[in-house]
Amino acid sequence: MKAGDRVSPEGDYQLLLDGAWWDGEGETVEVLDKYRLEPFATVRSASHAQVTAMVDAACAAFRRGAPVAYERGAVLERAAALVEERRTLFVRAMQAEAGFTFTDANGEVSRCVQTLKLSGEEARRLAGDIVPLEGAPGQAGRFAFTLRVPLGVVAAITPFNSPLNTVAHKVGPAFAAGNAVVLKPSSLTPVTACLLAESLVDAGLPQGFLSVLHGPGGVARHLIADERVSFFAFTGSTEVGLSIQRAAGLRRTQMELGSIAFSIVCDDADLERALPKIVGAGYRKAGQVCTSVQMLLVHDKVLAEMRDRLVPLVEALLYGDPHVEGTSVGPLISEREAARVEAWIGEAMAGGTTRLVGGARDRAVVPPTLLADIAPSMRVGCAEVFGPVVSLASFDTLDEAIDRVNATPYGLATGIFTNRLGDAFRAARQLQVGGVHVNETSSSRVDMMPYGGSKDSGFGREGPRYAIHEMTEERVVSVTV
Repeated sequence: MKAGDRVSPEGDYQLLLDGAWWDGEGETVEVLDKYRLEPFATVRSASHAQVTAMVDAACAAFRRGAPVAYERGAVLERAAALVEERRTLFVRAMQAEAGFTFTDANGEVSRCVQTLKLSGEEARRLAGDIVPLEGAPGQAGRFAFTLRVPLGVVAAITPFNSPLNTVAHKVGPAFAAGNAVVLKPSSLTPVTACLLAESLVDAGLPQGFLSVLHGPGGVARHLIADERVSFFAFTGSTEVGLSIQRAAGLRRTQMELGSIAFSIVCDDADLERALPKIVGAGYRKAGQVCTSVQMLLVHDKVLAEMRDRLVPLVEALLYGDPHVEGTSVGPLISEREAARVEAWIGEAMAGGTTRLVGGARDRAVVPPTLLADIAPSMRVGCAEVFGPVVSLASFDTLDEAIDRVNATPYGLATGIFTNRLGDAFRAARQLQVGGVHVNETSSSRVDMMPYGGSKDSGFGREGPRYAIHEMTEERVVSVTV
């Protein structure tokens, strides 16, 4: 059944192998509705033999050669149109398997459409450079240029918290560059990835250029161990990323890993402008975003006002069933993760933290929580919470705030609210992060920008133009006449 024929996302999903859908030969995995905690779909895991067959098919497709750049762009643009056409189906899938609210799921679809379109545009303008050899001594009559050539087989391993757009950020640029892709989506959210793969196939993606496998860690390890895979595009935890990097050896990788994301509010900040952005960035997707505002550093002079204005905004957020219109915060990805977040909050409160907003957990739902009086040693202050928890802390000087951000092992993104141009540029130069967003939060991202981190937050960049360069290599060609 093609995605265009589906009336709902429920049902059984298969593996995509060499242009056809096959039953997996491994265990059956139930995909839960994350709010109701009831199965709504199933997938069958791939066997090791099927994983090997997927790499076989990808290698064969790469040897045959990808379509020319114009056609690759056309496929991606048609896929974008199909995703838009099937928006309701994608939204329903993510509301169930990811626990996203309508707003979060709908936004994910809109961004995916843009990512695929951008990838299509970049496919058509992928080019090298002219090398002015005659500027070197003894090189008269000689010229050179470079080509960007695809690497071969890309393994894309994607997370649960962006089950559509992150997949598009791996698959779109990889195919735009002319690579074949073997996709391993999160076992917690495989349905959305299958729907995207169906849309790509329906859009004319050539046979073998995309395979989709499901299964536990052993399946991914078998894929990683296959030396024919040339590039790994991974988004997930720092711990898993480190294990992939070790196994990759000299093969190239792009790692988007964990974070403790800060946003800084200076004493001259426009709070009217900053507050809604902070609330949105702290609690969208139930705080399960690598750049969610986990620590909100506020200047001493405006801390009391910030606290007084922020509390009612967080209290007003509706939370619970993501299928209900108007819900702002849905469940976490599992009851286990919700219990962990609840435990971290409890530990902090036992250590003297004040809970300004929050309440008791209900299965996988943790109410939007706002904390104050956080000690840096508490887990909510020194580890990635990945839940709907924002902690307020104060600072006296900008240097103090910058040092607080740089003291963590992570460096993905930081937001800073200020109207002082000098402070903004000082922060941009001194913060050890992949992105600094002035008068935006740490979670500000436009899909065309380079996105990635430093330190334990990884390396390499997403964003179609930048990812395509990650997934190609430069070849120099010289001609003597």
